[in-house]
Amino acid sequence: MATKIVLVGAGSAQFGFGTLGDIFQSKTLYGSEIVLHDINPASLAVTEKTARDFLAAQDLPFSVSATTDRKSALQGAEFVIISIEVGDRFALWDQDWQIPQQYGIQQVYGENGGPGGLFHSLRIIPPILDICADVADICPDAWVFNYSNPMSRICTTVQRKFPELNFVGMCHEIASLERYLPEMLGTPFSNLQLRAAGLNHFSVLLEASYKDSGRDAYPDVRAKAPGYFERLPGYSDILAYTRQHGKLVETEGSTERDALGGKDSLYPWADRTLFKEVLEKFHHLPITGDSHFGEYIRWAYEVSDHRGILDFYTFYRNYLGHVEPRIELKLKERVVPIMEGMLTDAGYEEAAVNIPNRGFIKQLPAFIAVEVPAIVDKKGIHGIKVEMPAGIGGLLSNQIAVHDLTAEAVINGSRDLVIQALLVDSVNDKCRAIPELVDLMIARQSPWLDYLK
Repeated sequence: MATKIVLVGAGSAQFGFGTLGDIFQSKTLYGSEIVLHDINPASLAVTEKTARDFLAAQDLPFSVSATTDRKSALQGAEFVIISIEVGDRFALWDQDWQIPQQYGIQQVYGENGGPGGLFHSLRIIPPILDICADVADICPDAWVFNYSNPMSRICTTVQRKFPELNFVGMCHEIASLERYLPEMLGTPFSNLQLRAAGLNHFSVLLEASYKDSGRDAYPDVRAKAPGYFERLPGYSDILAYTRQHGKLVETEGSTERDALGGKDSLYPWADRTLFKEVLEKFHHLPITGDSHFGEYIRWAYEVSDHRGILDFYTFYRNYLGHVEPRIELKLKERVVPIMEGMLTDAGYEEAAVNIPNRGFIKQLPAFIAVEVPAIVDKKGIHGIKVEMPAGIGGLLSNQIAVHDLTAEAVINGSRDLVIQALLVDSVNDKCRAIPELVDLMIARQSPWLDYLK
């Protein structure tokens, strides 16, 4: 019987075309039935036609259909992949970032952590819960892979509402290790054994060794990282380059230095001045730059590369506005290897999945979704226990209450719990203005936050 894979949010060309290319390059998935779903019929039709034309041109053995009826799409699904947003993504993101700052809350980015991450969560989790309710009713044994952010808050809330659902969060930030460590250490990535863990966008490299010798590679990482990252170009360099040359720079799959022809940065520790502090004071390498890691730390505002963060946001916004997505027979994300691993009983170790913390990180409770390595086989995804150093564990522990209250605020539609979520968040140091801030955001982000009473 053909494997049925449903893409929810497939009207987004960035997600739809990219995921289809990942699937189409997989011989293990040959013969699969791909169902495209979106609430926008016009954009969905574009993705469907592009997919059909591509399959015909490449003579590949897949079937593709499309529907705006989610319940119909999910019938018989074995795998469901979700990537959605609501409303005008960047206009709402601007509000998430800027309005809390106007009230004096020093947050560095506003997407996944801090107040911005909270309001982003409050908008996007309800429709994802609706999708999951249909999965639980129609195809309860399906594996559901989520690419939407804020990843850890989405996964935490879904697992609280639907504890029996096979729901897994996927993020490509772990791929940064593949881009940087071989160049830094002077060895192929295939010669490195690595493990990283934490919360999504708040993870660190925990273990590193050389496969050929079995020698611990972390002393080399600590010794070489400062000289490497101090000179590595960042998004201020990339934005300047794109403006000077009038063309977009593709940064995924290569280091920023490669993208700019080998040049060093004009700015020491570009995108990584917070990263530098974490490396020096906690002695572990973050797997993300300041924009992501800094969203979860109160003192990050003091030491983050704000110019780099603002230039990254500008570049990213321009890139998505001008890039022309296309289907390519090239593996870019990790969900297809996971599906292959389940279908073939591979038993391989996947570098990072977001799943409920069943003892994988001792400093965190079972209800919170953690990002850990896992074994993938025909029975599913099995997280691996890691040893989290006390200092990093302390940073992670600051997120326990805010994740708990975010989930409760969404599930109960409670304005009071939103206020409490902000008041327990370590990024926030304000009190009296918080109810007004919450009311303003509910009003500005209507109708998505109207359910909060």
